[in-house]
Amino acid sequence: MTALDISAIEKLTLEHGTSWALAHVKRLLKLIEWIGCDLKYDLQAMRWAVYLHDWGAFPKYAQPGCEHALRSKQVAATEILPKTDLSEQAKSIILEAIELHDYRDERSVTSNEALLLREADFLDFIGIIGIAREFAKGPKDLQKSYLQILSRKEQLKDRFTIPQARKIAEERLARMDEFLESLLVESFDYL
Repeated sequence: MTALDISAIEKLTLEHGTSWALAHVKRLLKLIEWIGCDLKYDLQAMRWAVYLHDWGAFPKYAQPGCEHALRSKQVAATEILPKTDLSEQAKSIILEAIELHDYRDERSVTSNEALLLREADFLDFIGIIGIAREFAKGPKDLQKSYLQILSRKEQLKDRFTIPQARKIAEERLARMDEFLESLLVESFDYL
C-alpha cells in the first residue's frame, strides 16, 4: 500500500469539501506563513493539520450532533493518519491542532502548530473575507448573517495572541466596521 501524501490529501479535500474547503485551506496556509514568521513549528505537520481541520464538516464525514472539530480529529486519527508515514509526534501535533482550532473552544493549546491554525482560522472569520463567508452561507437572510457576523466579531476580537496575528486582526476589524456601517446606511437599517 502506498502511503497517503499531502498532494493526495489536497485532492481529497477538493473532492469531499468542494472548492470552499480548498480555498479556505490555501488562505490559512498563507496566513500561517505571515503570522508564524517568528515561531518555530513543524511545517509538514502544520500543512496536514490545515488540510484536515474541517473534514468533520464535509458531508461525507459530518455526523449530526458531533462538533466538527472533534469529528475532524476522529476522521484524521482513524481514516487518514494511519495511512501515512508521518511520525507519531507529527500525528499528535496534527490531532491537537485539529481538535482545538474552533473559535468556540476556549481550551489552551500546547503546540505552536495548534496556536497557528487556531489564530489563522480566527483571521479567516474576520475582515471582508469573514463577511463574505457568512453572507455566502445565508444569502437570503441578511439580518441573520449580519447578526452572526457581529457575534463572531465580538467573540474573536480579543483572542489573538501572536503579535503579527493581532496586527492583521486590527486591520481586518477596522475594515469590517467600515463595511458594516456602510451596509446599515445603504440598507436604511432594513436588513
